[in-house]
Amino acid sequence: MANNTADHPQGNSVAEGNHDGDFGVTMTDLKGLMELRSAEAVGKIRDNFGDVQSICRRLKTSPIEGLSGNPVDLEKRHAAFGKNFIPPKKAKTFLQLVWEALQDVTLIILEIAAIISLGLSFYHPPGGDSEACGQVAGGVEDEGESQAGWIEGAAILFSVIIVVLVTAFNDWSKEKQFRGLQSRIEQEQKFTVIRKGQVIQVPVAEIVVGDIAQIKYGDLLPADGILIQGNDLKIDESSLTGESDHVRKSLEKDPMLLSGTHVMEGSGRMVVSAVGLNSQTGIIFTLLGASEHDEEKKVKKSKKQGPPENRNKAKTRDGIALEIQPLKSDEAAESEEKEEKEEAKPVKKVNVTKKEKSVLQGKLTRLAVQIGKAGLIMSAVTVIILILYFVIDTFGIQGRTWVAECTPIYIQYFVKFFIIGVTVLVVAVPEGLPLAVTISLAYSVKKMMKDNNLVRHLDACETMGNATAICSDKTGTLTMNRMTVVQAYIGDTHYKTVPEPEAIKPETLEVLVNSISINSAYTTKILPPEKEGGLPRHVGNKTECALLGLVLEVKRDYQPIRDEIPEEKLYKVYTFNSSRKSMSTVLKNADGGFRMYSKGASEIVLRKCSRILDTQGQPRVFKPKDRDEMVRKVIEPMACDGLRTICVAYRDFPAEGGEPAWDNENEILNELTCIAVVGIEDPVRPEVPEAISKCQRAGITVRMVTGDNINTARAIATKCGILLPGEDFLCLEGKEFNQQIRNDQGEVEQERLDKVWPKLRVLARSSPTDKHTLVKGIIDSTVGETRQVVAVTGDGTNDGPALKKADVGFAMGIAGTDVAKEASDIILTDDNFTSIVKAVMWGRNVYDSISKFLQFQLTVNVVAVIVAFTGACITQDSPLKAVQMLWVNLIMDTLASLALATEPPTDSLLLRKPYGRNKPLISRTMMKNILGHAVYQLVIIFTLLFAGEKIFDIDNGRNSPLHSPPSEHYTIVFNVFVMMQLFNEINARKIHGERNVFEGIYRNPIFCSVVLGTFCLQIIIVQFGGKPFSCTALTIDHWLWCVFIGVGELLWGQLVTSVPTHRLKFLKEAGHGITKEEIHEEELTEGADEIDHAEMELRRGQILWFRGLNRIQTQIKVVNAFRSSLYAGLESPESRSSIHSFMAHPEFVPLSEEEARIPPIEETGDEIEPLPSSSSGASGGGEPPSTFPQSCESSI
Repeated sequence: MANNTADHPQGNSVAEGNHDGDFGVTMTDLKGLMELRSAEAVGKIRDNFGDVQSICRRLKTSPIEGLSGNPVDLEKRHAAFGKNFIPPKKAKTFLQLVWEALQDVTLIILEIAAIISLGLSFYHPPGGDSEACGQVAGGVEDEGESQAGWIEGAAILFSVIIVVLVTAFNDWSKEKQFRGLQSRIEQEQKFTVIRKGQVIQVPVAEIVVGDIAQIKYGDLLPADGILIQGNDLKIDESSLTGESDHVRKSLEKDPMLLSGTHVMEGSGRMVVSAVGLNSQTGIIFTLLGASEHDEEKKVKKSKKQGPPENRNKAKTRDGIALEIQPLKSDEAAESEEKEEKEEAKPVKKVNVTKKEKSVLQGKLTRLAVQIGKAGLIMSAVTVIILILYFVIDTFGIQGRTWVAECTPIYIQYFVKFFIIGVTVLVVAVPEGLPLAVTISLAYSVKKMMKDNNLVRHLDACETMGNATAICSDKTGTLTMNRMTVVQAYIGDTHYKTVPEPEAIKPETLEVLVNSISINSAYTTKILPPEKEGGLPRHVGNKTECALLGLVLEVKRDYQPIRDEIPEEKLYKVYTFNSSRKSMSTVLKNADGGFRMYSKGASEIVLRKCSRILDTQGQPRVFKPKDRDEMVRKVIEPMACDGLRTICVAYRDFPAEGGEPAWDNENEILNELTCIAVVGIEDPVRPEVPEAISKCQRAGITVRMVTGDNINTARAIATKCGILLPGEDFLCLEGKEFNQQIRNDQGEVEQERLDKVWPKLRVLARSSPTDKHTLVKGIIDSTVGETRQVVAVTGDGTNDGPALKKADVGFAMGIAGTDVAKEASDIILTDDNFTSIVKAVMWGRNVYDSISKFLQFQLTVNVVAVIVAFTGACITQDSPLKAVQMLWVNLIMDTLASLALATEPPTDSLLLRKPYGRNKPLISRTMMKNILGHAVYQLVIIFTLLFAGEKIFDIDNGRNSPLHSPPSEHYTIVFNVFVMMQLFNEINARKIHGERNVFEGIYRNPIFCSVVLGTFCLQIIIVQFGGKPFSCTALTIDHWLWCVFIGVGELLWGQLVTSVPTHRLKFLKEAGHGITKEEIHEEELTEGADEIDHAEMELRRGQILWFRGLNRIQTQIKVVNAFRSSLYAGLESPESRSSIHSFMAHPEFVPLSEEEARIPPIEETGDEIEPLPSSSSGASGGGEPPSTFPQSCESSI
């Protein structure tokens, strides 16, 4: 890949041979080595290098101490082997975005009309103003006026330019925000390496070749490497190879570790051998054409073919930003549709994002289509009526004949009518909708960062507002994840507090301390506090930290024991996973025998114990009845205090028995001797009970899903307020839950599940599969009025499937594994449940902001369309001119979406129930407001239009001839119209019928500045706009009247609010979600891509639209050829520039393998807090995975 130097800056490339002399191995050697697997690789290492240690020597690094971390050395390594960074794709330039905004069909029609109008205004036919053409040419006051005919055309073009620039700027800032978000997610990714003998975390981009990296369960490898030492290491390489089985890694068999793969089990150390573009992931990236060079070629190539699929790919790439596309403007979507038809593709597959389109998106798409259809019909009717009226009047009533020299004048009339029709359409189509959604979401995402929510997928924040259920983990989310041992059972005595070292027999204490120190991950440590008087810092697995804390409390130290027996001397390690639910470490004794230390969930480990250490520290027999008594007297009381119980045990294998069969785990993990059982406390976070009661008030059910013992779970749930005394709720264990929901064949039945979930509040000893089953069951359930919207929290690798299945997946920013973060929609940077409540508040706020905007926008739409339509029909001229309409459009679309979409959330949002999936966007209260205000505005406008000249004693502006100067009369109509919109914008701040519309107005500076800004601009337009805006300057009296009528809106608003909504039976709601019948249909297509019904509606709408828009077919072809080539090479705004974001994306996993990866269901029995596994394949399409290889949070 040395030729890449041409495409990439020097830093990322292989500098040809100039630095390789410093190291005993070249880039090319290492790259060649990394392409080999298993036995071949082992052979190659042996033949070319000797062993892994000698590779380390050649790379000038120490397997134990790591690199020195000296900047000069790191720089040398960057130069010789490249940086661990994959350059992102180029963002769209501002000009490209401008070009895209110009593709809007309505704008194209306006441009054409304006150009025709311009051309005609400069064409003066000889004798054109003769009597022969009738009164058409009459009324031109003087030469200067007739010369000003070009102004209208120019003004329309100017307005179009403004609209285009605003749209492009919005898209550009949106794209910029996403890139910022993406880079923030990437900067937060750190990895553990050893430098100068210290274990430190460095950002993924700073890893260099030669670094010694520590890898552990749940990691996503950031670079290629060669294993130096590993314990029971298993890797999921499906993201690179598509093979679903986990690959065992060991020095003898297969030491090659590849970037972008997931560690599913075990731990180890590796030496980094390739980074960035030279790693396996980087090479794939290069093949995908991440380098700009290829991209340009690709764009050129696709210009020739222009395949329409590329467009869809770009849209469906992932749920970000481009999800908003279908709304962008209905016509833009149509133009694509048209082209697809022309290409007559045999199979037309609707490509919709796998994760259903968000609720809001679906509702908005439907609404936009309905409004668009209505607008199109209105504008067509307007044009037809105007033309018919003119033709009948001129040629019928006046009886004139069509004379050749009058043709340009007549055409000018037709163009004027056409422009009026188009402006009706422009005003009718709510192109501000996608803008309002984007602004509102982008604003919320920015603010949510401050509330510790890092949003990865835009629509997640709005879906959160609809959430009806939250399935939360216990550890770390509801509790502080700061574990301490508070009770212990040692030597036949149950200590309610940690015993003094003197109280325990020295032999027992010795074996207990050794067992804990050795049989835990060596990466787990307790460090001194950062601040004086603070708590000691817990690093690594929190449960193990609690046990190490116990060692310190009995006045012993674990570090000397670990130094004496380093990790290399451990004979065998059975690492923690959720089917074992225990961890064991084997040591070889000097006499050739073995000793194994074990620890794990007490119910499970005690079952394997046949002896127990008594008061004298001697093993005595431990029978099943003793065990039952111990469970009753020790373990259950501990669990009822909300403690997690862990059993510590050991087993000796005598030398004379020979080497045991280590692979036969059931034989090995048996006949243990119990040393102690400890109770570990994880205190509830103080702010959680309040947050949970907020959720319950807001109509959200909180369920706790945990791997802990049922008694522990019940105790914690009661402390949190999830279980309230005296209420009839279920607490189940995973085993029991499965018995209740599965039939005799072991398949999950929805009917059975529907009986369980509504009352279920605590699911204990659950496996990740149970969590996935529960989430899927609640989402698919049709019990109750609406479909449930479920949020899930997860932190471990095998929570992946549940996080993906949920409507919103929250991953833990601190305790979460990379795999969980990849599968999630929102990352909680403080792992705290209260942040989820904040997310709900922001989500509801987004919903309300959109509704406020809609209420305002639709009032303007209704009024403007009716005024333009009736005005045109009665007076042959729209009272609101094209340019004025465009200005109104700008206020009500762009500026209003800014003002209303940025309202900050208030606590009152949490006092109502969630809206649910099929609650209409426009409630009956909003409909009442829209129609009520429309009535006021129409009455005022029509009164002014037909009696304004009498009221204000001014000249009549109706029926003025072509090119006549702007009249005072029509200026007042326009000004009053805008004033009413301004004051109605204040009314629109409340949508639930509140009286005080000014409440909290100062908390939103954007709103205040937009309203004031619009007002100032309006003054400038009216006083100085002149001919282009068809305005004449008004006197101060007229201005005061205009403002007075505008203020009337606020008073009228109070009147409308007083009318009880339930009395108005005739009011319809609009903007519904998906109804129940449609949900059933959807379930039938579960296997296929889920097709959103709004999307289908949109397609049907598009066909209708196009009949009316045939005349610009050619334009569209050009536009689309360009557009598809644009999308061909461009990804969605969330550029996958990091290795991390590149991997765990399911596009790279074929579905068949996806299903093959699912092992058969096994009774998992009991377990400690489960953690995750394979999430590189989403559960999209096909049946979701049923059981996943599991592992556990308390990697015990």
